[in-house]
Amino acid sequence: MTDPAPPPVRARRVTRRALLERWWLLPVAGTLGTFGYMGWYASRVTLGKRAPGTPAFQDAPAQRVAALEDLQATWAEVTFTYAGRPCTLLRLPSPTPGSLGAEGGYLAGFSRVCTHLGCSVNLVRDAEVLAFAFNYRAPGGQDHPQLGCRCHYSVFDPLRAGEAVFGKALAPLPRVRLEVRGPEVWATGIEPAPTPSG
Repeated sequence: MTDPAPPPVRARRVTRRALLERWWLLPVAGTLGTFGYMGWYASRVTLGKRAPGTPAFQDAPAQRVAALEDLQATWAEVTFTYAGRPCTLLRLPSPTPGSLGAEGGYLAGFSRVCTHLGCSVNLVRDAEVLAFAFNYRAPGGQDHPQLGCRCHYSVFDPLRAGEAVFGKALAPLPRVRLEVRGPEVWATGIEPAPTPSG
């Protein structure tokens, strides 16, 4: 004896009227999803920035970077390559974690590789260029040169140990350990590169 066959399943017919009654769900869901993503992303790039902290240098072969006489003026800059990474050496008006006191000023070295997606970072001296091109002004009118990435307009503050202060980058720039040897500045170590925050 065989079991009786189950009754055929009738396909539920969706009418045009039923679709039109619920059409509004699609744009509402899309709008809510878009604003939700924008809010999440804005809070991430605004509140998710990491502070530099205590330097965590990794040893690398010692390399001469510059003569002290090339760094007499505040905000003097020397670019160089160290441990396979483009870097910059700056003379700062005040100390920061990882900087080196030298002849009445302070020297600090930073990687020039942006911590967002690895583009090149350059010293931007003009506050109006920062305001116009990068859409950034230092808070409290404390305008001074900043390190800026022209790919996605992240800004890093040398006076805050290379901290990412604006844009998509979340991690600070890796710092270079410096030593003064007679009339010269040498690099002797560098912080590891962070994982890109793309």
